[in-house]
Amino acid sequence: MSLPPVTDNAKASVQRLGVFGGAFDPPHLAHVALVEAAIVQLQLDQVHVSPTGQAWHKPRQLTDAMHRLAMTRLAFAHVPQVVVDEREILRTGPSYTVDTLRELQTEYPGAQLYLLLGDDQRRSLPAWHQIGEIGRIAIICAAGRDMAVRAWNERSDAPDSLPPISDTLQARIRSLDMPLMPHSATDIRVLAATQQALTGLVSPAVERYIHEHHLYRPH
Repeated sequence: MSLPPVTDNAKASVQRLGVFGGAFDPPHLAHVALVEAAIVQLQLDQVHVSPTGQAWHKPRQLTDAMHRLAMTRLAFAHVPQVVVDEREILRTGPSYTVDTLRELQTEYPGAQLYLLLGDDQRRSLPAWHQIGEIGRIAIICAAGRDMAVRAWNERSDAPDSLPPISDTLQARIRSLDMPLMPHSATDIRVLAATQQALTGLVSPAVERYIHEHHLYRPH
């Protein structure tokens, strides 16, 4: 079932709009924590959480989009500022963040857009499609790890130091302060494949959905 459309009056009241995309395969508690932190720290009026459609950068086949959409709705059901956005799933062809941002910019004229990223997504920014345009449209807000880990990552001799980012783009990037949450969708899928408990990794509703629909089990 599709979500009801956001009314023009509701759109007019949105001044600060967050955008959070991802495979959400499955959506886990770190995803939710990032959005909740962004709402508080950036004073966001609304956040569009958008499951990826055809992910051009993913080497593996994603779980059926309708399952990922359903799990995303369950994961964020308790966050009133969140709108689960279907547009990338409904879009034909490769799913690019820049297209979503352009559409939202048109739909919410005058609103400031904030693109929310996990720490892993920030590292791949230079490879993103039309990253310069993304930086022009939205302020990029990336989840920061705890200070000790962040300081090591930013050292030039760190083994996983960030790839080079242009000064223009760097000026559009902010860090979100949140605790280190080493959740991994890959690890969760491995646990689910053997029907192990996912307590503390995903919400109870998402865990039930995964087990009831036999997701991630070997065929």
